[in-house]
Amino acid sequence: MEYIPITDALISGWLKKRDPFSHKGNYGRASLVAGSVGMIGAALLSARACMRSGVGLLTVHVPECGYAVMQMGIPEAKCIADEHYTHHTNIEIPLWTDVAGIGPGIGQHTQTQWALHRMILNYPEIPMVFDADALNILSQNPQWLAMLPKGSIITPHPGEMQRLGTDPAEMTVQYQLVVVLKGHHTRIYVPKDGIAQVYENTLHGNAGMAVGGSGDVLTGIILALMAQHYTAEEAAVIGVWIHALAADLALADGNSEESLLPSDIISHLGAAFNASRI
Repeated sequence: MEYIPITDALISGWLKKRDPFSHKGNYGRASLVAGSVGMIGAALLSARACMRSGVGLLTVHVPECGYAVMQMGIPEAKCIADEHYTHHTNIEIPLWTDVAGIGPGIGQHTQTQWALHRMILNYPEIPMVFDADALNILSQNPQWLAMLPKGSIITPHPGEMQRLGTDPAEMTVQYQLVVVLKGHHTRIYVPKDGIAQVYENTLHGNAGMAVGGSGDVLTGIILALMAQHYTAEEAAVIGVWIHALAADLALADGNSEESLLPSDIISHLGAAFNASRI
């Protein structure tokens, strides 16, 4: 495998400049499927991170219990409520969607598992970002992995990777997915000519990120970048960098590793993007 360190120069070279005459349609249309009863916060964190990372239009799909929370918590996003109050049972993505994300806080109810299965089958041309409970559902139904849309991204932590039952380098090549293996030095596995090319983030990130919700924020960032027509490789690498850099900037702004919250990372995303354009 080829290991490539993520650097300021790499990220700066990949980040796109915005056309001053552009409009929201130029920056992509994303759908986010997230939340369940008691876990609507995961949907809110991911949606806020997505909006703060430049997506043009975002539609958030939540169970009925999360509808009012999302409408009030992030009025910039459109919200669609599932017919079920506590969990997802039917996922219908708008046909104009450029990229979809699923997983933060969705739970593993049997009806939600089959809703995920139908989503994969019904939208084979839409690249997707799979995180959290979506990965746990896939680990229980490994035969679905071969059905995932090409160019999709999965974002497991080591425990989720272990449950998926295969090596990240093997998975990226076998299923033509980008694998973001989260950790102290997050690695991004990309399929290249039959082998795994691996990017490694060693420059940014801190122990304050070891708190529930940090991964939901990363999913939102990556989803927004894919919507803006970055490749899966670019979106994963830039997303990991911006996420970690924002966490470091939050510490520099007076937070401690003990006090850092995922919402602090979101509030420093703008500074992270600015700092990355060297």
